[in-house]
Amino acid sequence: MNRRRFIYQSAALSAAMFLSKDLFEQNKLLDKIGIQFFSLPKLLEKDFAGTLAMLSKMGYKEVELYGPYPFSTEAAQKRWDSVTTALGFKGSGFFGHSINEIKDMLKQNDLVVPAVHTDLDTLQNRMDKLGEAAQVLGFEYVILPSIPDEKRQTLDDYKKMADAFNKIGEAAKKAGVKFAYHNHGYGLKEKDGQIPLKQILDGTDPSLVFFEMDLYWTTAGGADPIAYLEKYKNRYHLMHIKDMSKKMQFSGDGGNSSQWIELFPYMTTAGSGVIDLKTILPKAKENGVKHFIVEQDIVADPEVALKKSFDYLASL
Repeated sequence: MNRRRFIYQSAALSAAMFLSKDLFEQNKLLDKIGIQFFSLPKLLEKDFAGTLAMLSKMGYKEVELYGPYPFSTEAAQKRWDSVTTALGFKGSGFFGHSINEIKDMLKQNDLVVPAVHTDLDTLQNRMDKLGEAAQVLGFEYVILPSIPDEKRQTLDDYKKMADAFNKIGEAAKKAGVKFAYHNHGYGLKEKDGQIPLKQILDGTDPSLVFFEMDLYWTTAGGADPIAYLEKYKNRYHLMHIKDMSKKMQFSGDGGNSSQWIELFPYMTTAGSGVIDLKTILPKAKENGVKHFIVEQDIVADPEVALKKSFDYLASL
């Protein structure tokens, strides 16, 4: 082989290797993976900056915050204070830091905030403050993680909530953000011949109200995630990824916390359970989900568990 041919073939081989790498990166199912802060609140409370660095090193690119925040309503703050003893931690929102400190620490660790969870009272009465926070942190979605118990007892309650969601969505649009609802375990079984969650999906304006699917609670409620994703294409913009060590459903209708707590022991790292993530996640992406967020509520050994979940999802 002459020198010119050797150089040509070496260059071609190098180009092919780089091209293959680029194609591999492009063909990965999830180009960015997020983490919901409620997965590791105790670490964040103890060492916020160090925990962000750990998440970034694992490979996470997005983080989803939960409230209350310094600007949340007094009622929201009081509700949080009433449960912190049972939870074993007080930290939430910005974990005692200013919003600008949060912004700087996120930037230092190449992390972005696509969404924040907050409460109904703050969504209805402090949307302007949520909009101002979005201007600083750059988040696009403000999300209601659950409907208060007293507002989801009857089908009429769900209809009223759908109407309230439309108003919240309109206010969110004016504030420069998007409103989304995160489904919990309730509302997935028939009540007087109707599925309450479908009443919300059908009764809200698709241009104003979006959704975050929680795979674990959807499965526990006996619903088919793919059926919802396909029927309500482009309504679900975000997804919480949890896995289930064995197939379980609520002992009742999923309407109270005791039923949720019963299923907490079955949460496991992504890819090590029975939820068919390899089928569901591509379908989710096809049908409009933009943000895929790992959540293992207050998981033991988050340094290990969250890395396992990331590694599995990154391999798809």
